[in-house]
Amino acid sequence: MKPCAAEFVGTFWLVLAGCGSGVLAAAFPEVGIGLLGVSFAFGFAVLTMAYAIGPVSGCHLNPAVSLGLVAAGRFQASSLPGYIAAQVLGAIAGGGVLYLIASGKAGFDVTTGFATTGYGAHSPGGYTLLAGFISETVMTMMLMFIILGATDSRAPKGFAPIAIGLAVTLILLISIPVTNASVNPARSTGVAVLAGGSALAQLWLFWAAPILGALIGAVLYRTIAEEAP
Repeated sequence: MKPCAAEFVGTFWLVLAGCGSGVLAAAFPEVGIGLLGVSFAFGFAVLTMAYAIGPVSGCHLNPAVSLGLVAAGRFQASSLPGYIAAQVLGAIAGGGVLYLIASGKAGFDVTTGFATTGYGAHSPGGYTLLAGFISETVMTMMLMFIILGATDSRAPKGFAPIAIGLAVTLILLISIPVTNASVNPARSTGVAVLAGGSALAQLWLFWAAPILGALIGAVLYRTIAEEAP
């Protein structure tokens, strides 16, 4: 239960800190942090939790990453349901706290300003479903590849959280205009269940594409980077 509790807390922080930066601070008058700030907020959230709960649960924070680690032979499939449940519940809890804060401002509209992910008319840059699917798949593939490389027994010890946090930052810098950047089904679910409407209707893509990408990333890493037994 302790690893699942750690995943709950970690994913709670990821959504509250990452999505919170977008909802509360991205366009704040005159001192807004913008796309760059939001990207770093997500990266910092992952980095801080990797050091805080990495020794307890491995700090997955992401159902797609957990599935990719199973495919890579780094995680037991029997632990997968508990991890995914904890991640999704933690994300929803983070989204709930963010909603309570954000709704304290007059004019707040959860359907348009809650860091939800989407494509087509709901993409920040108006990108199509196909563009969104490719972006989420490829970005999650690279995230999974970097996670496996940074945590490889041959990699320098103690630096994995930095590499992974920076990878998340880079991924968001690239993909926020396309889908508002998910690469994490729990992150998208945590705000979609509160926003409802199109965010829920389009949520399938933000489960399907990251899971596909993580599985491809795991197979790719095992194929080209892992040493033979």
